[in-house]
Amino acid sequence: MKPTVLIQAGIVIIYGSSLDAAPHSHHAMQVIWPQKNSNCKFNGNEISELIIIDSKIEHQLQMSKGWVFLIEPKSDLGQELFRKLGGKSFKTFSSATISTIGPPTQEESLAKFLIPLFKALKLTSQSLLNNKSTVKDKRIQQILTELDLCLHGKCIKPSNWRASEVAGQLALSESRFLHLFSEELGIAWRPYLLWRRMICAIQAIINNTSATEAAHLAGFSDSSHLSRTFRNTFGMTIRQALTLFKKS
Repeated sequence: MKPTVLIQAGIVIIYGSSLDAAPHSHHAMQVIWPQKNSNCKFNGNEISELIIIDSKIEHQLQMSKGWVFLIEPKSDLGQELFRKLGGKSFKTFSSATISTIGPPTQEESLAKFLIPLFKALKLTSQSLLNNKSTVKDKRIQQILTELDLCLHGKCIKPSNWRASEVAGQLALSESRFLHLFSEELGIAWRPYLLWRRMICAIQAIINNTSATEAAHLAGFSDSSHLSRTFRNTFGMTIRQALTLFKKS
């Protein structure tokens, strides 16, 4: 079964099988949507319903088949999901359990296919189609827009994104930039950039590059460095990711 993967600004959507992640945490909010009758364990407990996990919450997941959504917290959809959590670190939604949640056919658009999920959560499909950032400061939004170029094949090497260089580009002192970025995103610049580099690596894997090439594109010294960081971020090695994203 070939996985369905969609990466766009503010969201990563994966439909796959045999997902086995060690305990990990990351910047993104996460939605797990198991396929009906699949085996799924969240933090060691069996689940059959959709679950939303807040940003930076450590969790462990094993799932035989289903969907995983990684969502930027400071986005329209991220903010909607945050409100759904009601102050909890994670929350299950049995009403969102739908029988036909396999991958869409080529004739179906992903957005249309996921409408039942959004209806069950009382969200709108527009949140998926146009998941805009909620960052208000135009200078920080400018940087995020430039980082999004990596999603469309125009990867900007992380070495060009030192805090001092970015601050100079925005006519800010380095300390002011770092404070402003953390204030707007709720995460410091360096760990956020590392998160974006991980997304860059996933995109490279999907584009059929080797682990070594993915490491180079995402600004890591070698594939071992990428794999260690990937495991800390996603709970799996880059080799596991290659198997997951390229399964046929």
